[in-house]
Amino acid sequence: MIQLLKSKIHRATVTNADLNYEGSISIYSDFMEKAGIFEYEKVLVVDINNGQRFETYVIKGEDPDNAFQINGAAARLVTVGDRIIILAFTFMDAEDRHKHEPKIIILEEGNKIKSDETELHE
Repeated sequence: MIQLLKSKIHRATVTNADLNYEGSISIYSDFMEKAGIFEYEKVLVVDINNGQRFETYVIKGEDPDNAFQINGAAARLVTVGDRIIILAFTFMDAEDRHKHEPKIIILEEGNKIKSDETELHE
């Protein structure tokens, strides 16, 4: 078994940070579905602005205006407006790696989808 990138949301903008909320990252449900990320799935979050990296789990967000909220202790690692990368991974047999295509969503200003690389492979 090897671990490969399953999903990536690239250059999302942090819309809120709530230190007093139970730890997690809230992601607007449409982005979760597009990227193939599941509720409660473990993710690695990388802050492009300051280089911080942390692992947490995803909870479904229902507000498109608050698309990416960092909760709990990790809220100390980001600033609202920071650009982040959200990565989810999967395990698979090494011989199946050539069949695998990660779902990659690239966002631009305002958390608008700039490109959806999953569409490029269909």
